[in-house]
Amino acid sequence: MRINPFIQFMKQVQGRINSGVYASLQGQSSPQHIAFLRQLEKELKIEESLTVPLDELNVVVFDLETTGFFPDQGNEILSIGAVRVKGGEVKHEETFYSLAHCSRELSPEIKQLTGIRQDDLVEAPELSKVLIDFYEFVKGDVLVAHHASHEKSFLQHFNWKLFRSRFKHRIVDTSFIIKIAEPDLNAIRLEDCCDHCGIPVKDRHHALGDAKMTAELWSNYVRRIHELGFKTLSDVYEKLSK
Repeated sequence: MRINPFIQFMKQVQGRINSGVYASLQGQSSPQHIAFLRQLEKELKIEESLTVPLDELNVVVFDLETTGFFPDQGNEILSIGAVRVKGGEVKHEETFYSLAHCSRELSPEIKQLTGIRQDDLVEAPELSKVLIDFYEFVKGDVLVAHHASHEKSFLQHFNWKLFRSRFKHRIVDTSFIIKIAEPDLNAIRLEDCCDHCGIPVKDRHHALGDAKMTAELWSNYVRRIHELGFKTLSDVYEKLSK
C-alpha cells in the first residue's frame, strides 16, 4: 500500500524538539557527542525550510550503503556519502564520505554490489562517530535522498539505538519532485532516472557516487519545477497533498 507523501511529511514535522531528549543518552555516545547533538537540536529550523525559495535552498544530498533493508532485523550501515547543493548548484568540492565499522561477515552479494571489503570495515570508525561527523557536515541543512524511506529508516533506528534520540532532520525524497515535473515517468531506479536526464551513471552503489548522481538529479528537477511555478518546499507538499 502506498502512503500519501503529504501524510509522510506531516508525520515528519509533528512535534517540537524536546530540549531534554538527550538527557538519557547511553551506549557509545561520548560527552562531546552529547554536547554537539544538544547544540544541533537548538539550531534546527525545520518549519523555516518550507518557505525558503527552492533556488536558494541549501541541501545535503546523501546515500547509505547497508547490509540489507531492515535495520530492526539486524541490518547495518556500511557507509555514508553526501554532497552539498547550494541553491541549485552542486558543490562537488563539499563532500562527506566514511565507511562504518562492521564486524559481521558481509554476504557475497553485498561485497559484489558495493565493492566494500571486509578488512576496510574492521578498521573503519564506529557508527556513532560516523553519524556525528555526518551531522556535523549537514548542520541544519535539509537532507535529500532518492527514495528516502530506506535512508530514513536506518537513521531513525540508529539514532535511537546509539543516542536515544529521535531523528529530527527533514528528508526530502527526489521522487517527490520528479513526480511533479514528470507525472507519467515510470523510471524508479536511480540509474534509470539519471539515464532519462542525461546524467552519467558512475560509481553506482558507492555511497558517495550515488549521492553525487542524486544531487545532479535534484538540481535538474528543482530547476524544472521552479519553471512550472513551484517556488518553495511548501508549494511541493501542497501539490502532493492534492
